[in-house]
Amino acid sequence: MRRIFSRSSLVSAAAALGMIAGLASTVHADETCMSPYMAKIVGQEDYVYIWTLGVEGLGDEQDKLVTVAVNPDSPDYGKVIGTLSVGGRNEAHHSGLTDDRRYLWAGGLDTNKIFIFDVHTNPREPKLHKVVTDFVAKTDGMVGPHTFYALPGRMMITALSNNKDHGGRTGLAEYTNEGEFVAAHWMPTDGDLRGAKKTGKLADGYGYDVRVLPRRNVMLTSSFTGWSNYMMDFGTMLKDGEAMKRFGNTMVLWDLHTRKPKKVFDVPGAPLEIRCAWQPNHNYCFTTTALTSKMWIIYEDEKGEWHAKENGTIGDPSKVPLPVDISITSDDQGMWVQTFMDGKSRYFDISDPFNAKQVYEHVVGSQVNMISQSWDGKRLYYTSSLLDNWDKSGDADEQFMKAFTWDGKKVNLEFALDFYAEKLGRPHQMRFGAYSLYSAAPEAGDTKLTEATR
Repeated sequence: MRRIFSRSSLVSAAAALGMIAGLASTVHADETCMSPYMAKIVGQEDYVYIWTLGVEGLGDEQDKLVTVAVNPDSPDYGKVIGTLSVGGRNEAHHSGLTDDRRYLWAGGLDTNKIFIFDVHTNPREPKLHKVVTDFVAKTDGMVGPHTFYALPGRMMITALSNNKDHGGRTGLAEYTNEGEFVAAHWMPTDGDLRGAKKTGKLADGYGYDVRVLPRRNVMLTSSFTGWSNYMMDFGTMLKDGEAMKRFGNTMVLWDLHTRKPKKVFDVPGAPLEIRCAWQPNHNYCFTTTALTSKMWIIYEDEKGEWHAKENGTIGDPSKVPLPVDISITSDDQGMWVQTFMDGKSRYFDISDPFNAKQVYEHVVGSQVNMISQSWDGKRLYYTSSLLDNWDKSGDADEQFMKAFTWDGKKVNLEFALDFYAEKLGRPHQMRFGAYSLYSAAPEAGDTKLTEATR
């Protein structure tokens, strides 16, 4: 491996060592797949915050942050204990916590609004702290704020589209934790590589997710589709030949510190979520492709060069199971892959990261999308909604949050919440909350919580 002793790499190494030390002292904590820069929960999570799409004719019809009590010692265990509506329907989608976990950022793919919630003052009752309404103007045309990823004192936001043609050409937007715009970083394209090198045929400029490996000074982005597709009816889109051509087929390797793109990889079929290994000598990340049902590894070789390679197949690609969210275990030995069309959660053995093998599957519902997994791997939370116009219809349109335990052999249902029956809407992404993050005592209603959360 190359040895780089620049000041920036030493700072990055120190941060990685701190992260590793923190992980070693954690018996069971937190959800996996979060930023390595984030503060960690050091005990049982108390709450799951669910960013939820409003549905016309249901409840107040608004997008909202839903709080569910998930500590088994709570008298409210398995119940919705609060909702915070934000006004209107914005195509609520993804969310992310700041590095200090004091604020939760959540975006609307249609209106381009960003809602910043205070989750630290009272973790049981989040408050709307700020709404960013000028995302498109500040970024010079980016549309669809998607992933919200914590960097030191910063939030890195991926966008899905642009306001010129509503296609997939897009970029990254960098903000301070206080919600002030810092910079826009556009994706490399065939016409403007911005210093990057193509390793294959394409540089399509599409975006979706972002993850980092600080110890290697690496940032990775993936690709999806633009506003004109993700706001279209799913059945209509599938029959539109031109629309189906408008999906991303690339991933980009960036210099984390300079925010400059370095390499563009061909990864055909809309590579969505990115999850990076946690162990200190595991210099690789994974993604799955929605349209081709493949698993990919993006890895550094012995010469310090990065590559992208297929390493597994998810279900029967001919049936387009549509792999969506993924979650890697904290020991880098397993990964959960959710397939939306058949409602399955599939567990893969990735102990050999170049040869992923499915070893278990469970039908969560008629459709399933997001997963949040506890650090000890014993608790799994699922939600159902993909996009307002892409969710199933009729009886198959189940909208739920379900909690399971995992004993290493099978999952066991702990509780389920019907979001339609609760008149809440379509639940999408989840994030964990805990009193222990803020050295705060539980509220009066949670007096039965264990000492681990105090």
